Amino acid sequence: MEASRRSRDGECYFRIPQVGLAFGPVCVYTYTQMKIEPKGPEAARLRQRKFQRLSQLRLSPDALPGSLSLGHRRCGKSNCHCATGQGHPLWTLTFMVEGKKRVERIPEEWVEEVGRRVEQGREFKEAVAEVLAANAELLVLWRRQQGR
Repeated sequence: MEASRRSRDGECYFRIPQVGLAFGPVCVYTYTQMKIEPKGPEAARLRQRKFQRLSQLRLSPDALPGSLSLGHRRCGKSNCHCATGQGHPLWTLTFMVEGKKRVERIPEEWVEEVGRRVEQGREFKEAVAEVLAANAELLVLWRRQQGR
């Protein structure tokens, strides 16, 4: 048994033999790698910087995104010291999830640990940005050398 697709005038576009098993659509993905190999001392310096940073790149499993900040908030009680003063200290972690800003209150006893984890996340993000910038600079240099 064959499945086929025909035009209005009856001409067959294609035939698919059916052998009792049903298969879903198959997607073939082809990847071609572009060779970007600029020459010269500037390219060597950029590659050295890139690979040095890559070798140091370690993502801690406990790293956190965002920033940790201290704010102050009044509790609303008229006889509390915060009614006339600065307010109660309030630590928050601010970060983005799926394009939306999240702000989470952090208990005072967690502040030191959360701060350390946020710093690890910041260091990782800066290292990745530096590697990507070096890649972009290498691309620009290679393009200039190719005359395109």
